[in-house]
Amino acid sequence: MNYTAKISTPERKFLPKEFEITEWKNLEPYFKDLVEREIRSKQDLEKWMKDVSELEAVIGEDANWRQIRMTCDTENKELEKAFTFFVMEIQPHVQSYADKLNRKLVENRFAKELDAEKYFTFLRNIKKSIELFREENIPLISELSVMAQQYGVIAGKMTVQVDGREYTLQQAAKFLENPNRNLREEVYRKINERRLQNKEELNKLFTSLVRKRDEVARNAGFKNYIGYRFKELGRFDYTREDSFQFHAAVKQHVMPLVNEIYEKKKKKLSVDNLRPWDVDAEPEGIAPLTPFKTGEELLQKTLQCMNEINPFFADCLEQMHKMHRLDLESRKGKAPGGYNCPLPETGAPFIFMNAAGQMGDVTTIIHEGGHAVHSFLTHPLELTGFKEYPMEIAEVASMSMELFSMDYWRAFFDSKEELKRAKEYQLERVITIFPWIATIDKFQHWMYENPNHNEEERLSAWMKILNEFSSPVIDFSGLDGYRQYGWQRQLHLYEVPFYYIEYGIAQLGAIGLWMQFKKNKQAALNNYIQALSLGGTRTLPQLFHAAGLKFDLSPEHVSNLMSFVHDEMDNL
Repeated sequence: MNYTAKISTPERKFLPKEFEITEWKNLEPYFKDLVEREIRSKQDLEKWMKDVSELEAVIGEDANWRQIRMTCDTENKELEKAFTFFVMEIQPHVQSYADKLNRKLVENRFAKELDAEKYFTFLRNIKKSIELFREENIPLISELSVMAQQYGVIAGKMTVQVDGREYTLQQAAKFLENPNRNLREEVYRKINERRLQNKEELNKLFTSLVRKRDEVARNAGFKNYIGYRFKELGRFDYTREDSFQFHAAVKQHVMPLVNEIYEKKKKKLSVDNLRPWDVDAEPEGIAPLTPFKTGEELLQKTLQCMNEINPFFADCLEQMHKMHRLDLESRKGKAPGGYNCPLPETGAPFIFMNAAGQMGDVTTIIHEGGHAVHSFLTHPLELTGFKEYPMEIAEVASMSMELFSMDYWRAFFDSKEELKRAKEYQLERVITIFPWIATIDKFQHWMYENPNHNEEERLSAWMKILNEFSSPVIDFSGLDGYRQYGWQRQLHLYEVPFYYIEYGIAQLGAIGLWMQFKKNKQAALNNYIQALSLGGTRTLPQLFHAAGLKFDLSPEHVSNLMSFVHDEMDNL
């Protein structure tokens, strides 16, 4: 089947074509219409659902643009004001009406006549939202949205001086690949010292977030935020116990491979002690990989690479480029991190990242490009709710794209030796990311199980968990002052709590798809596209099945996949 990236904004059938969200009083009449409308048949109900979907898409797009603009320029107070206005003045009213609309749908007598398979996951999500909704949580959730964005504002101001020039922390990280060991250590310490300057501010912000999230959960009748957030994230298909099983599998089957990778690195660098500033470095005389110099060059090489995998994938990015939906290069005042933000009405998403000329930037744009392809594939689905797919499958979309792309990185590297080094980097990263995922996930379980902990208890718990998943091959002596606050660099803790194990689950799925890709490229791509095109219209295990994968977090399954990656590394 031929897919096209030519994306068209559906014609509005309910809201006026020119309608824009400026204040609540202009938006409310459309909610009132939907709440009060009489539904006399199944056809009336489906038309009503499409009107609700259109309203959701318009509101979602407006909210997402406000957030995108603010993260692109955290120093612009007008953009921050526009975002805060939406969160405090529009969103609370929307949440209240959304609950009324959800109840109207599930209580409607014609809901029983809806196609059970087509609407199963959609209605399951609606019922979940009803179960979680509490009027008293509306102002708390609004406050949490504003507070969480403060992380980007604080981190966006962080810069360091290297050789008399100012760099964002993302830009400075490229010096950690430099063959000069003294320079690496100097920059490593500068980055960490700079983070410590805001440690108290970030600690206070985080304590407030944890306490407020706990309050939201208790208001909704949950013992703590863990149960509430699992339900809110739609984790219908795995439990806390499965998360713990995943942590155990990482310890048992991934850590030995991580240790092996670092032993090889130590030998390669000919150092007595492998220090944290050594893990990304090359030996003296070997220049760091420099796959591109500018954001434009990064884009053009990525388009070339993705075109070789499947021309449709490149078309998606090209379309976004034409629509000015890419902000790739790191700069002062820009929030840290990278994301692909869906824009539910117009369909083409927005990619935000902080490129600084490193190999990691190549995998980031390809990763976010996988998310973008997912957005394009789900845009034709008829309801906004159908496009709300589980985050675990969303990350399969992005992580599989990273692995698919490796054989086409000739676009970035002239020599076979550089290409081999780049593939080694990627496969090492596939393995070494698992302990960090387990660390962050286990830390969150501890924090929200103990929401009234103080800062000393938090540091103690963090260090215990961090050491559990740290390789003994790396010498961390004398660095505990930095390591104690290592969690503060993970923006997910502040902005999207509990969203992290998804990367681990998805990496397992991505490795499974890559195994398929190595055997039969076209069959793997067909499975990939087929699964992503379903959006959120199937359960998570069904989406994995559609991709030809097994949804399994057991140690045995993890062990099999790790053996495959290990063999591929040996074959390079």
